Amino acid sequence: MKNSALLLFLILFTTNVGNAQNDFSSYFEKRTLRIDFSLTGNDSIQQAAVQQLREEPVWGGPVKNMEDPFGYGGYYINVYDLASGKKIYSRGFNTLFEEWRTTDQAKVETQSWNNSVSVPFPKKPVRIELCARDKSDMEFHPIMTQTIDPKSIFIDRSPLKKNKIVKIQDKGDSAEKVDLVFLAEGYTMEELEKFESDARRFTKTLFDTPPFGKFKSDFNVWAVCIPSEESGMDVSGDSIWKNTALNSGYYTFGIDRYLTSQDMKPIRDAVWNVPCDAIFILVNSDTYGGGGMYNFYAMSTAHNELTSVVFVHEFGHSFAGLADEYFDSEVAYNDFYNLKYEPWEPNITTLVNFESKWKDLLPKKTPVPTPLNETFKEQIGVFEGGGYLSKGIYRPMNNCMMRNYHPFCPACQRGITQMINFLTDRPVK
Repeated sequence: MKNSALLLFLILFTTNVGNAQNDFSSYFEKRTLRIDFSLTGNDSIQQAAVQQLREEPVWGGPVKNMEDPFGYGGYYINVYDLASGKKIYSRGFNTLFEEWRTTDQAKVETQSWNNSVSVPFPKKPVRIELCARDKSDMEFHPIMTQTIDPKSIFIDRSPLKKNKIVKIQDKGDSAEKVDLVFLAEGYTMEELEKFESDARRFTKTLFDTPPFGKFKSDFNVWAVCIPSEESGMDVSGDSIWKNTALNSGYYTFGIDRYLTSQDMKPIRDAVWNVPCDAIFILVNSDTYGGGGMYNFYAMSTAHNELTSVVFVHEFGHSFAGLADEYFDSEVAYNDFYNLKYEPWEPNITTLVNFESKWKDLLPKKTPVPTPLNETFKEQIGVFEGGGYLSKGIYRPMNNCMMRNYHPFCPACQRGITQMINFLTDRPVK
C-alpha cells in the first residue's frame, strides 16, 4: 500500500513538472523579448505606449513558475497566446514614474518617462497587456494592449555593446537560480578593477545577511563592467553634472539622499546578453544615498560608511517588494498609500486584511495593534508606524532592515524566501 502511494505521488509529481516545462517550450524560446515603453501622465492620468521591441539572446528567468503569484507592484505585464487566449506569462513590477505621480510636481506638470520590461520570447503571436494599479481601488486595470508577432521585421535583433562580464559566483542553470547582476555606474575605464572588487564585497555582504546566507547556492552573481566617461554621478542640488553610463543622480524628487536613474534604456542595454533576475547598480561615490523599486532595479553608493546596510535595504525593495517601515524621514510622496485598502507589500498592513500578511507569525496572545512596551518591543507584533506614515499603517517589528538597518524581521525574511523559491522554480510557500 505504501509503495503504491509513493508510486502515485512520483507519477503526479513528474507529470506536473513535465507539464510546466512543456508549457514553456510550447510557447517560448529561451530568449528574451524586451519591451521598451513610455509612461506619460501626471497625478491624475497616465498612458503607456510601446517605444521599441527587442529580441535578446538570453532568458534567465523561471521556466516552470510562469505566472506571478504575488500580486506585488504598481504594474503587471501579462502575456496571452493569441490563438487560444490563454495567459502564458505574468510578472509584477514598480517604476520610478509611479512614485513621481505622487509628488507635488505631478500636480502641475505632465511628463513622459521611458521604462522597460522583459518576458520570454514567444514562438507564436501573443497579446501583451500592461496593467497599472489604481490606488482608488487597488486593482490592476489595462493601460496598454498590443499584438506581437515574433517574426515581425519591426523587432530589433541587432547586437549591442559587449561589455566585460565577470562571473562572481556561478552555481548552475539560470532557470533554477537567482541571477543577480551588478552594474558599474560612475566608474571610468581605469576604475573598473575597483568596481569588480566592490561587486565582490557587496556579494559577500549579501550572503552575510540572513536569510540570504542559507540560500547562497541558489544565486548566480554577475558583474557588468560598464565604463563611464567621468567618475562619480550627478548631484543636481549642488550643480554637479557628470557624463556617466547610466545617467544616475542624487536629488530625485528633490530629496538629496534619493539616488536613482530615470533612464531605463542604458540599464537594460547593459544586461542584454547576461541572465538577469535582479539588477543592482553600484555607484562610484562615498556620499550616502540609494534607491530601489520592485523588480526594476536598485542602487546605492559603494563607499559610504553605511554602504553595506543601504545595499541590503535597497535590495529588499527591488528583490522582494519590501516596503519602507520608517515613518519619520523626509519623503516627497503625497498619499502614497490608500488607508482604506491593504497595501500589497508583505511587511506593512493597514489591518484591512491582516490575515493575508504575518498574522500567522504572531505569538499567541499578542494584541493587535501591539503596544510598543517592554513586554512586546523585542518580538514580532503589529506596531503602528510604517510606509512613511506614523498613523494607520503597521509594521511587524520595532526594528528591521527596512526601518533602521537592523536584521530583517520574520515577515521580511519570509517574503525574501518566497521570492527566492519563485525565481528558482520551486513552489512558493
